[in-house]
Amino acid sequence: MSSRQQLRVLRYVRSGSLLKLKSYLRKHKNLDVNFSHGRKCRTPLHIASGLGDDAVLRVLLARGAEVLRRDRKGDTALHVAAGRALRPGSRALQAQNCAGVSPEDLLRWRREEEQPRPGVPQRPGVPQRPGPEDEWREKLFGECDDEFFESFGVYDADDFLPVDEEDDDFGDWADRIREEYFNKKQAEAQRLAASGSGGARRRRTKEREEEVRATKELQEKLQQEHQEYLARAKRKEEETRRARKRRYDQRCQATFQSSASSSAAPLAYGDIPWPAPHGSVADMLDVMLHGANRADAPAFRKLLKRQQTLWHPDRFAQRCGARLQDTDRQRILDTVTALSQELNRLAQTLRN
Repeated sequence: MSSRQQLRVLRYVRSGSLLKLKSYLRKHKNLDVNFSHGRKCRTPLHIASGLGDDAVLRVLLARGAEVLRRDRKGDTALHVAAGRALRPGSRALQAQNCAGVSPEDLLRWRREEEQPRPGVPQRPGVPQRPGPEDEWREKLFGECDDEFFESFGVYDADDFLPVDEEDDDFGDWADRIREEYFNKKQAEAQRLAASGSGGARRRRTKEREEEVRATKELQEKLQQEHQEYLARAKRKEEETRRARKRRYDQRCQATFQSSASSSAAPLAYGDIPWPAPHGSVADMLDVMLHGANRADAPAFRKLLKRQQTLWHPDRFAQRCGARLQDTDRQRILDTVTALSQELNRLAQTLRN
């Protein structure tokens, strides 16, 4: 049974893929081309001879194909080639050269030379002297041989066109390019390593200093941008607190001090002018006392006293108790009480 490598060689021989065959044989140097395949036990040389592919024949011969290797019938590659040439309908024997001589003529002349001429006694062991006709035929045969070697002898100059070891396929070319690239990189690395002079050290020192300076400048720039961001955020927060304080004062005036406070419109929990409607008691105190200078104790106590009066539970009940909705009454009173207690606690700390 043939191996995969042998089947690959047979496929290239049958298809006439000369370049692929040369490349494959070059890569597999230990592959023997004198293997037999099939029921006829024919070698690749038999198959190439039967196909008449002279280029593949030369490659196989250069690789060491045996001409005298026989198949199952005992035929060599020469038998197969001759059988192809003598096949009925083949015009190979009738092809004439420039002198009008065909291979069939050469074979006929050879047979006539081997036959004895009538009327001339043959002596055993004594060579026969050639006649004028024999000399003419020998000369013509020599001219045909010279013409043949002038036309086709160039192919025999290097022993049947052996596989050119310098002919690179794609894999060899890629390996060679890769090797050249790494050799170049290695040489460049060695050159850079060997250039450890004072100038190179100064240059590297200067590059490190520039890198440190650039890093420092970048850090300073990032720090400055961070400070600017914090300042913008602080201003935005201050503007937001001022807006909340202003809105709180306006709602307190509209609810507690204007004529609208005497109207009969009921007040829900959301209608009460809470300093921070969705915040805690501490958030409400922060909005109430925003902008107050705690270092100025008299002014701060005055502001705190006004807020205590505004949110005292009894005062709040007198002003708005009748208008509170029943569903929110208890919640409103609880929030007012908690806010009043926190204001009282802050006033107590100031007294202490």
